[in-house]
Amino acid sequence: MAKLTEKVYGDALFELAVDEKRTEELLTEVKTIQDVLSENPDFAKLMQHPGIPESEKEEILKTVWEGKISREVEGLMLLLLKKEHYSELPKVLDYFVEKVKEKEGIGTAYVTTPMPLTDVQKKAVEKRLIETTKYRQFEIHFAVDETLIGGMVVRIGDRVLDNSIKNRLDHLSRQLYQVKLQ
Repeated sequence: MAKLTEKVYGDALFELAVDEKRTEELLTEVKTIQDVLSENPDFAKLMQHPGIPESEKEEILKTVWEGKISREVEGLMLLLLKKEHYSELPKVLDYFVEKVKEKEGIGTAYVTTPMPLTDVQKKAVEKRLIETTKYRQFEIHFAVDETLIGGMVVRIGDRVLDNSIKNRLDHLSRQLYQVKLQ
């Protein structure tokens, strides 16, 4: 149900943004909300507390956001609250951001290497990703995992390219186990 909720509400906000040519404006608002929510995790607990009536929660939302975000985004938050899906708000917002980035040709990649990359190496990785994918720009999140030994692992969406030495050794090990000795 959660996936359906984020898709339905995220698509609705995205379609509104595209139809009204307000994609950038609504993206900025959504990112602001994401920042505020991540910095204040107790706010989500407050909004989901079963002891607080829905009418009070609506007033809290209006007090916090009115005049700071558009009617449409505020309305989305109130609708999620009314439909008892407020806990899905972060996922709905993430979904919307991903849809906007997809439309703009911006990919998100997670690159893991056995040691930190220099700025030159990072630029080379980004250049190679742009050349080999449909994206024109990337947001790349670099991480270090010393167990990889060498090479790198790149994840873009649900695709993974594992070119690490660890993966090659694991693959070789599996092949050796399948060899029958006579």
